[in-house]
Order: sequence, then structure tokens, then C-alpha cells
Amino acid sequence: MQASHPLRPVTGFAAGALSVLVFHQLTLAVLHAAGVAPFAPYSLDPVPPLGVPRFVSAAFWGGVWGIVFALVDGRFPPARYWLTAFAFGAILPSLVALFVVVPLKGGPVGAGFDPMIWITALIINGAWGLGTGLGLRILPGGGGSTY
Repeated sequence: MQASHPLRPVTGFAAGALSVLVFHQLTLAVLHAAGVAPFAPYSLDPVPPLGVPRFVSAAFWGGVWGIVFALVDGRFPPARYWLTAFAFGAILPSLVALFVVVPLKGGPVGAGFDPMIWITALIINGAWGLGTGLGLRILPGGGGSTY
């Protein structure tokens, strides 16, 4: 893998943003349809301060997380790459969302430890991690891999 490719952070952003639009939101759609997720995918609700739709904001932040992912995925164990990609997505973005973002937006710490929100966060963000890993394998500048 070419973790030092000069386009890798740009590719990481693209992979992360696209993964939100495909993997994250489609997983959310399945969970919402099953009655697990308390909120619907592809929400057009405006997000302050710019008023962009919620799913567009999520794609932007997925891109930011994709940069982080691209900078560290070279350290994932090759034999467990996909498991580690899922775990990265499930754990890190979920914890930041639940313990930093939710309280900053006036919600309770840990989203009130609502199990449905936690389950949803871990699964959809884990799916995001898988999609981001895939994107880094197939998009130009991602370095490709045989994982």
C-alpha cells in the first residue's frame, strides 16, 4: 500500500464522503426500516450554521474522518484489514459524535446512553469504515491494495 501517496488525504476525503452517501446512509435506511434507528436516512433537515441538509453535513464530516482513516489505515493488520476498518469506523467517529458533538448541540452526554442510538451509531459508522476502506482501494491516489 502506498500510504505516502501525495493524493492520499484527498482520496481519503473522497472515500469518506462517498462512504457516508452509500454505506452509512443505506445502512441507516435498513436500520430505520427495521425500527432500530430512531432517525431516517438522507435527511434534508438544515444543519446550523450554514443550513445545509443533514446528510450533506454528514458527508462532509465523513470526508474529514476519511482523511484520518487514510493516514492510519496503513497500520491496520493486513489479515484483519476489513475488521479493523469496521472497528475504526464504529468506535472513533461514534465516540466523538456521542460524547462531543451531541453535547455541543445541546443534547445529553452519550446521547443519554439510549441503546438504540448507540447501536445505530456503531453499526452505521462501522459500515462507513468498510466503505471508506473500499474507497481507498479503488479510487485514484488511494494506493490500492490486495486486502
